Amino acid sequence: MTAQVPATEPSSPETESTKTDHPNVAIIHGFIGSVMMLAGSFGVGWLSLSSYELRRIEFIMWLRFEPAGAVISVLLLALGGMLLVRSWLRFGQRIGDWGPQSRPYVLKAILAWGGPMCLTLPLFSRDVFAYIAQGLVMVSGLNPYKDGYSQISNYLQLGADDLWAQSPTPYGPIFLWLEEIVVRITGGQTEFSILLFRLIALIGVAMCIYYVPKLAELHGINPNRALWLTAANPLFLTNFIASIHNDALMIGLALAGLYYAANKRGVLGTVLITLSVGIKPITLIFLPFIGLMWAGKGASWPRKFLYWFMTAGLSLGLLAILGVVNGLGFGWVGALSTPGSVWIWYAPVGFVGLVVATLGNSLGLPGWSFADVVHTIGRLASLAVAVWLMFVGDYSRLVRRLALAFAAIVMLAPMIQSWYVVWLIPLFAVTGIRNDWQVKTLYLFVSFFMVYAISDQLDIWPYFEFSLSAARQIAAVTAVAFALYLIFLDPKTKVLFRKKLTEPVPGELRIR
Repeated sequence: MTAQVPATEPSSPETESTKTDHPNVAIIHGFIGSVMMLAGSFGVGWLSLSSYELRRIEFIMWLRFEPAGAVISVLLLALGGMLLVRSWLRFGQRIGDWGPQSRPYVLKAILAWGGPMCLTLPLFSRDVFAYIAQGLVMVSGLNPYKDGYSQISNYLQLGADDLWAQSPTPYGPIFLWLEEIVVRITGGQTEFSILLFRLIALIGVAMCIYYVPKLAELHGINPNRALWLTAANPLFLTNFIASIHNDALMIGLALAGLYYAANKRGVLGTVLITLSVGIKPITLIFLPFIGLMWAGKGASWPRKFLYWFMTAGLSLGLLAILGVVNGLGFGWVGALSTPGSVWIWYAPVGFVGLVVATLGNSLGLPGWSFADVVHTIGRLASLAVAVWLMFVGDYSRLVRRLALAFAAIVMLAPMIQSWYVVWLIPLFAVTGIRNDWQVKTLYLFVSFFMVYAISDQLDIWPYFEFSLSAARQIAAVTAVAFALYLIFLDPKTKVLFRKKLTEPVPGELRIR
């Protein structure tokens, strides 16, 4: 499967000129923001109780155990994170026509903004501590699909969230092995384990940086702009590097599989997607679309079904072999509901469920049982949309159809996390995000989720005169004020949210 790429592309209207306009200025500003986040992480980033050596460093002790230090850390984190958002927006404006000369600048921005995050304490998520605890479950010979990490002695000392302590892991067999390997290498020592998990995440980041431009070129989309929208994106960098989510490797493998499948290497593409499923099973949604690519353009329905069965057979066969090797079989299937057992107010389905539950309870009815029905309807609707997109649509828009199917799975769930949004960005970026409501929506999503992350998870010493809620309020007010400034007052960035953009970035999927 090859692609036809236009010889020329019009300039992006979100830029201020048709030539490069000092993008290093934006890169430096973003680097400063990232360094501020690094400094702030030492005061309010997640630190295990077992991290005795770090807790004895005088500077970290002052930041974590003195009210003034904690407030300064909150402000550094909030201002640094939002400065990074502004730098990302300004970088896009300062690049001209996104020609070949822009690629080194995009890569420089990714390195400058992501580099300091490689040294932060975990930010915005405690998942990496759960990875360590689950690695200890594996080393202990327990079944992580049945035994939560509450089975591990002193698991709270590791820093793992007690919310999931008795839940089965939602991760696939490949990541369970990676967890076990890391813990065997480190003996469960927290700081060393975090460094190795961050290295694994960086491998996923590197794969995204490599395959996003290739997929964009395959679809006739400017590869440099797609790379900026994806890998230089503050949400991408914070979730995959600062937060150390395993989603980085999951998406990196999925994009690689998508690229090879689009180039008539269906077996390799399916294997790579299966490895991605072995990290987190959510990328099972890729397989039907990989099968359609493998079947080829103009395939009859019998041929499509044949290749769907071949794709499913190869993938499930590989997963079965992995299950035999680790002795855990398909235990991950039963654990798929673990992340979906919660909801959040800003998810559309979660919000409707909240309203239904509130009204039901006010009438003396089982409101939350009704909310569960709403959540189930949302999940079923998302599956219906995904199935419909499997059967309906132009072959030349296969990856776009995949992006829409994946978006339905994410947006119709009762819980939406910021890293769920990051799953979608590369798929839409490589198939074309127009300079109209589409790119404005992305800007708003990035701004919202950065504000929410900054004000959500902070590791605050519980014995301060002011509470965790007060620290969150400081972070929220600071981040929201900065975001409102970007949208309504900043003379450079407010045009991105208001100005009518009419000149399109060319094309959507051009596979043939």
